[in-house]
Amino acid sequence: MLPGRDWAGRPVAGTVASNRPVGGSRGRRVAVPVRGTALLLIDVINDLDFDGSDALISEAEPMASRLAALKQRATQAGVPVIYINDNFGQWRSDFRRTVAHCTAHTSPGRRVSRRLRPTARDYFVLKPKHSGFYDTTLDTLLADLRVRRTILTGIAGNICVLFTANDAYMRDLKILAPADCIVSNTLNDNANALRQMETVLKGNITSSEYLTFRRPGSRPRGRS
Repeated sequence: MLPGRDWAGRPVAGTVASNRPVGGSRGRRVAVPVRGTALLLIDVINDLDFDGSDALISEAEPMASRLAALKQRATQAGVPVIYINDNFGQWRSDFRRTVAHCTAHTSPGRRVSRRLRPTARDYFVLKPKHSGFYDTTLDTLLADLRVRRTILTGIAGNICVLFTANDAYMRDLKILAPADCIVSNTLNDNANALRQMETVLKGNITSSEYLTFRRPGSRPRGRS
């Protein structure tokens, strides 16, 4: 579902959320094992084409820069990157056409989509609903990659990211949700989503700059 709209597709009023962390420990480094971890980018390939999207775009663009930096570090360390994206109801489309549409000069979300454009080595899953797990191949992919730990990022924190986090928790996957790599429609929405992920889903919402990737055999630095 697109941010800024309700279940029926009607615009939702309110100010866009800050993409700065809310709650949780954020100043201590967290060592994330490379083995068993995957980075999930949720709905970041997005045209953000709806009424009132300007405020969200202004927050999503700097978030995309931070997420691109996290993705680069994860890729260099050997962590698989999985794009989980809406098909926006285009049942005859595929992910390549979605990327082309969202990065076109006519797309309001083009800067976000271009900064986070997938590469040939990345994985992708198209989802028909809010959760990345519902009616998709994500379960099979994570099992094949032997993933036990997910880093959840993207748009919108209070909708698709949270729905995906709930389903990850139900599957006994450990959750990291770097708060500076998640944006929502309003400040309260983002704060509530992060609080839910941290307290109920036992997730770690430490900012991405404090996440370090630990390869097998290396000495741990920080918590994992």
